[in-house]
Amino acid sequence: MYLYTMEKISFDQFLAVEMRIGVIKEAKDFIKARKPAYQLYIDFGEEIGRKKSSAQICANYDLADLIGRRVVAVVNFPPKQIANFMSEVLVLGVKDAKGEIVLLDVSESAKIGERVH
Repeated sequence: MYLYTMEKISFDQFLAVEMRIGVIKEAKDFIKARKPAYQLYIDFGEEIGRKKSSAQICANYDLADLIGRRVVAVVNFPPKQIANFMSEVLVLGVKDAKGEIVLLDVSESAKIGERVH
C-alpha cells in the first residue's frame, strides 16, 4: 500500500490562495513559448477584470473550443514573464493518462468571478 505524504497547511494558508471562476474570452497560439502553449485572455468579472495566462493545454484543446469555457484560476500569484508574454493568473488542471493537462470542469451555473471554497 502506497501512502502519499505531503506537507500539511493551515486553513488560513488555504484561504490565502484566491481561486476564482473565469471565462475565456480570447485564445491565441503562443508562438514564442518553449513548449506548445496558448495565450488565454480570461474575464473574471468586475472585481478582478480581464487577466492573461499562458497555458500548456494544446494537446487536449483546439483554440476555438476554448472560447466561452469557464475555468478555475489562481488570481493572486505575482505575474510571471514567459517569453514575451506576462502571465497574470494560473489556470488549474490535472494530468491525463498521457501526462497532458486537462482543465478543471466548471458548471455553467458557476458565477464568473466567484471564489472557489
